[in-house]
Amino acid sequence: MNFEETRSNMITQQIRTWNVLDDDVLDLLYKVKREEFVPQAYREMAFVDMDIPLGHGQMMLSPKMEARILQELHIKKTDKILEIGSGSGYMTALLAEQGEHVYSVEIVPELKVMAENNLKSHGINNVTVEQGDGAQSWSKHEPYDVIVLTGSTPVLPEAFQKSLNPGGRLVAIVGDDPIMDVVLVTNDASGEFITKVLFEAYTVPFTNAKQPERFDF
Repeated sequence: MNFEETRSNMITQQIRTWNVLDDDVLDLLYKVKREEFVPQAYREMAFVDMDIPLGHGQMMLSPKMEARILQELHIKKTDKILEIGSGSGYMTALLAEQGEHVYSVEIVPELKVMAENNLKSHGINNVTVEQGDGAQSWSKHEPYDVIVLTGSTPVLPEAFQKSLNPGGRLVAIVGDDPIMDVVLVTNDASGEFITKVLFEAYTVPFTNAKQPERFDF
């Protein structure tokens, strides 16, 4: 399989046609080799428009979702970033290439090790991968300039918004199957939180994700 040709086809046919036109993001997709972060059994599917199983009930987001999220966040070199759900470390690597430092939280020990090994093998050093349950918050290093939730949550906990610096941006996949929205939350200069729905999507929910209040009648 010619990975470079397939990568180029993915960027041309999937990514660009999904309104991802930021040259910095597109260049990054060429630089960080996605197939090297995919489990060996799925390596030849690294560029397919699908979520890829990572084991332990977890999934790697589709290429176009990863690219679109990066574009919407407008990451700066000075940004301190929180990622909930390290997975294989691929999205972590993309964030680290754009920002100053990434704190990535992973609940599954085996995936934490996978992410750390993948990041180390690619010489990506501005990342701290931490073991823990970040589904509802991770205040350890707050405030953050950017927060990314790579799994879905029926309800977006307010704690994440409160962890954002002024001007900070957050992307999360919010809702229940079959209707989920990818949302961008921005903490504007006045301290008001502005939420924008970007597109509909589906991915597996976080373990221990915040649930809506249920009323008993």
